[in-house]
Amino acid sequence: MRGRWRTVVHDDPINLMSYVEWVFSQYFGMDARTANRVMMRVHTQGRATVSRGQREQMELDAQAMHTYGLWATIEEEQ
Repeated sequence: MRGRWRTVVHDDPINLMSYVEWVFSQYFGMDARTANRVMMRVHTQGRATVSRGQREQMELDAQAMHTYGLWATIEEEQ
């Protein structure tokens, strides 16, 4: 059975909050309110899940976040 995975974006001292919000809107198609909520979770909690699915897609999403200059990892959901 194939497991479920998630892509997690981590806080960093480099990127502006508005830029992170823009990335979430552009890449994941989040509306402004959702992108802001997820960005604030990254900022205040140090990390936030931005996508869930099969491992291959989560690897693509994490790589995409890297191309935008964000720090992202994938994790298997328990």
